[in-house]
Amino acid sequence: MKKSDNPADPFKKALTEATRAMAEDHELNVTFSADPSGVSGDTMRLPQVSRRMTRDEVLLARGTADALAMKLRHHDAATHAKYVPAGPMARDLYEAMETARCEALGARDMPGALSNIDAKLGQEADRKGYGQIKAPADAPLAVAAGYIVRQAATGRALPASAQHVADLWRPFVEEQAGSDLDQVGKVLADQAAFARLARKVIADLGYGDQLGEDPDEPQEDEAQENAEQDEESGDNQSRDQSEDEEAEASPERTQEQTQDERQAQVSMDDQSDEEMADEAEMSEAESPPDIPPAVSDANPDYKVYAQEFDEEIRAEDLADPAELERLRAYLDKQLEPLRGAVSRLANKLQRRLQAQQNRSWEFDKEEGVLDAGRLARVVANPTTPLSFKVEKDTEFRDTVVTLLLDNSGSMRGRPISIAAICADVLARTLERSQVKVEILGFTTRAWKGGQSREKWLTEGRPAQPGRLNDLRHIIYKSADAPWRRVRPNLGLMMKEGLLKENIDGEALEWAHRRLARRPEARRILMVISDGAPVDDSTLSVNPANYLEKHLRDVIAMIEKRKQVELLAIGIGHDVTRYYQRAVTITDAEQLAGAITEQLAALFEADPRKRARVLGMNAMRRG
Repeated sequence: MKKSDNPADPFKKALTEATRAMAEDHELNVTFSADPSGVSGDTMRLPQVSRRMTRDEVLLARGTADALAMKLRHHDAATHAKYVPAGPMARDLYEAMETARCEALGARDMPGALSNIDAKLGQEADRKGYGQIKAPADAPLAVAAGYIVRQAATGRALPASAQHVADLWRPFVEEQAGSDLDQVGKVLADQAAFARLARKVIADLGYGDQLGEDPDEPQEDEAQENAEQDEESGDNQSRDQSEDEEAEASPERTQEQTQDERQAQVSMDDQSDEEMADEAEMSEAESPPDIPPAVSDANPDYKVYAQEFDEEIRAEDLADPAELERLRAYLDKQLEPLRGAVSRLANKLQRRLQAQQNRSWEFDKEEGVLDAGRLARVVANPTTPLSFKVEKDTEFRDTVVTLLLDNSGSMRGRPISIAAICADVLARTLERSQVKVEILGFTTRAWKGGQSREKWLTEGRPAQPGRLNDLRHIIYKSADAPWRRVRPNLGLMMKEGLLKENIDGEALEWAHRRLARRPEARRILMVISDGAPVDDSTLSVNPANYLEKHLRDVIAMIEKRKQVELLAIGIGHDVTRYYQRAVTITDAEQLAGAITEQLAALFEADPRKRARVLGMNAMRRG
């Protein structure tokens, strides 16, 4: 057998064998790949190790292998699924705490493994910029909770950046859930008990509404019902036995009593038909109707008449490839005159992003590079000392941006064309800067309510049915899809008959749920719309502000939870009355500039400049 000339191969082989032993799975297939690390079936993917075998590469590979092996060894998927919460934020907290449990449990037997995991944890936290975060709201609560649980279980200090995030959230977490966190060490080895404790902690932190049903409750109810049946059976048996004893003691009395009971029974039978019919009518009238589960996290009272006709669909499933290519070519030709201006703005955005990725400066230093921007002070007052600046490296935190485009009929023509081309250019620009982009659209399947309204009419037109149209949520580009593969999809917006009604609240909540599940440290949601939510079918049979109120509720929920940074651009209509951070432009031609300005401001390192741009743009354009 030919000996490998790759110096990293012996290390990979040794790590593979050690990982199989720790996971207690000698059939485990271990690969080293540039793809995201994880376990799929019987294959574990670890970070790639180059021929140079740098210290960081080795530590990251070992730490990732140990963390995943501990998860395989101590994690039961069925138990995990039984207790997993329904809502996205609660699920993130639950997952983070379970990961911390597995790693802490493995460290009891193999302390060296925890050192490797610490190194991985530190690298990840540094890469995501956790050490530079100033406020708790800028750090993911789920990540911080996982760190705090891990520290409570092991008593071990975290790497510096991770410790910083944990300390930012610690006062809040311990104030809300301190008594429950004290129990972590006692239930570490029992996954079901730990899962129940994790659900209590999630409720303590204010996300109890996302837990869903208690998985233990049906079992308790069944046991109680069985106990009641056993008790009732015992009572009946005792009563029968006592009646038999009385019959033996006094046969004459028993015969008379039996005759009276028969007469009473006949009397009851004579009345039973009418009375029982009346009781049945009363029970039907008094029994509450079945209450459907809430369809909105933002407002449980928001109703949808029929969800079975809604669809979440990929753009490529709404048209064949040839049609998408034709529509894309039409879009490119239509917007050729605008492409130069949009590209210049995109290049400006890219330069600003790259500048923030690669460098930042510390000012007012006694030595370094002369700060030319402050020379005017020396000219005005020669006694003023020269000011210098020093360059420092900064880590650009993992970021994902979702563009949510209004695909309503009122956007038809120039507005939707410019929205499509801006999404195109921005997706390519941000991807070149290592920022992932998701592009979504929202409309309805029909103009006049579609199948939902037909069902409502067939069922007798119940009063105030709630949303009464069939939703269509379109995925033009998922965050992980390379742009070159989905480029034709945006041409779908040119398809005749696609653009119909707009139900903004549910679309915004849908986009937020998708974004909240992303692993990136920073999540940005930009809404591009031309006004208030409108659906004639819904508004004709509900209060006039029904859809608008739900939109406000969703916006309030997103801004309160702070998992996602939310901003909006309104085309021709004022959206600042809905969104805290919003720009209203009077002409669709201004859309390209507005989008790039807003995104550039969000990535601005100086918070004062960021606040000034986000605030002043709204005032200037409103």
